Amino acid sequence: MPQPSATTPAPVPATEAALRIHPADDVAIARRQMLSGTRLDTLGVVVRGMVPPGHKVALRDLPAGAPVRRYNQVIGHLSAPVAAGAHVHTHNLRYAEFTRDHEVGIDARPTRFVEEPATFQGIVRADGRVATRNYIGVLTSVNCSATAARAIADHFRRDIHPEALADYPNIDGVVALTHGTGCATDGDGEPLKVLRRTLGGYARHPNFAAVLIVGLGCETNQIQGLVAQEALQEGTRLVTFSIQDSGGTARTVARGVAAIQALLGPANAVRREPVPARHLTVGLQCGGSDGYSGISANPALGAAVDRLVAHGGTAILSETPEIYGGEHLLLRRAVSTQVADKLLARIRWWEDYTARNGMKMDNNPSAGNKAGGLTTILEKSLGAIAKSGTSALVDVFEYAEPVHARGLVYMDTPGYDPVYATGQVAGGANLICFTTGRGSAYGCAPAPSLKLSTNTALWRRQQEDIDLDCGPIVEGLATIDAVGERIFRQMLATASGERTASERHGYGQNEFVPWSLGAVM
Repeated sequence: MPQPSATTPAPVPATEAALRIHPADDVAIARRQMLSGTRLDTLGVVVRGMVPPGHKVALRDLPAGAPVRRYNQVIGHLSAPVAAGAHVHTHNLRYAEFTRDHEVGIDARPTRFVEEPATFQGIVRADGRVATRNYIGVLTSVNCSATAARAIADHFRRDIHPEALADYPNIDGVVALTHGTGCATDGDGEPLKVLRRTLGGYARHPNFAAVLIVGLGCETNQIQGLVAQEALQEGTRLVTFSIQDSGGTARTVARGVAAIQALLGPANAVRREPVPARHLTVGLQCGGSDGYSGISANPALGAAVDRLVAHGGTAILSETPEIYGGEHLLLRRAVSTQVADKLLARIRWWEDYTARNGMKMDNNPSAGNKAGGLTTILEKSLGAIAKSGTSALVDVFEYAEPVHARGLVYMDTPGYDPVYATGQVAGGANLICFTTGRGSAYGCAPAPSLKLSTNTALWRRQQEDIDLDCGPIVEGLATIDAVGERIFRQMLATASGERTASERHGYGQNEFVPWSLGAVM
């Protein structure tokens, strides 16, 4: 059973208006808007009615209730009969559960490591870990200290106070990462443990030369409790205090500014040097996906991931609600039954979690996804999994857990982009690769975010926010493998300090969103 990321499009001329991905597929994907009467000569179909770009057109007559295949995988069942050439979308295709074969490990193959791994220009910390950026961070234990934290960081903003960091060119910036929780929760419960695990991951992140944690003083998430749970070491790299102990907001801001000023000199005393690509940990994201995501940007990113793994690096796949229905493809690549069981346990947790909250696993796709041609969560999941390439799945981690394995791993997260990227960075990702078909303007300090467009129309429309266009794959002008090589080289360049579009725009502080679990009391 072929995997989406390993499936090259079935032979269709670049001039043809629709693209069939697998010879067994029931649908083709419109390369451009197709009007009624458009002839798809290679596919032997005449279009009936209008089919928007990225949407599906039926390749054969199909009865109501029939399964529909894309990537040679079931993406849904028809709610009405469909004639060859008709538009297939939400009006006639629905989600329905179906039996999936959980054949563990049959596609897991040993990694063939390259003899001479690629390198990038990284920053080697005193403990041997490697950074791709060099920030100072201001974290908060609770929402109540967010305003003070932002005021501290704003003192060092290069756009409004260029003199503050003028003598420290090796520092990428001072960023405040605030959140909306930290109190009104169970002091011994899972929500607080997950928040502390997330904050701990950021406090330890190699992309931070130093970190300041600011609290209010009376919150449930006491700083000393955070420090203890996460085994953090206060000292020259980690400074903590609260507003109440400092004597109010103004004194807290002044104290924070002074603390950071004392950290600037040591933080600036770094240099980049060649390091092996095994020090690169990439979080894989897709947001604002469309019908082209599983054809172009996602499989191209998967080709880059296979290269990264072969060079000794790590890639983190996430979004459990958005692999749902395609998890059998990952299980086929699991290196052991233990790894497979860990992934299935997270799937079952989500089924229970959504049921308890009056939701369903098929609440996806979003309105924008549907406008872009995605109809069901099954179709969306199959395209999302393509980001992971074909490498073996070596381990599964819970949200924000430190990622200690090398190769392709899975982290359990929600599908909401800021939340799951926050978990990946907390786990150690020092670079994010983000595919988008509808358009995204996203950053993720302290890790740079590299954005890839699925189609050239988006690239032309929103080029200021996109780093690389994968649209030529759709048009038959480039191969998945060739674009994958470009993405891999762009990963190395970005890790070496080349700024991304989102960094140039100043994104990254507001996108820190820890996963908020449980009731607010």
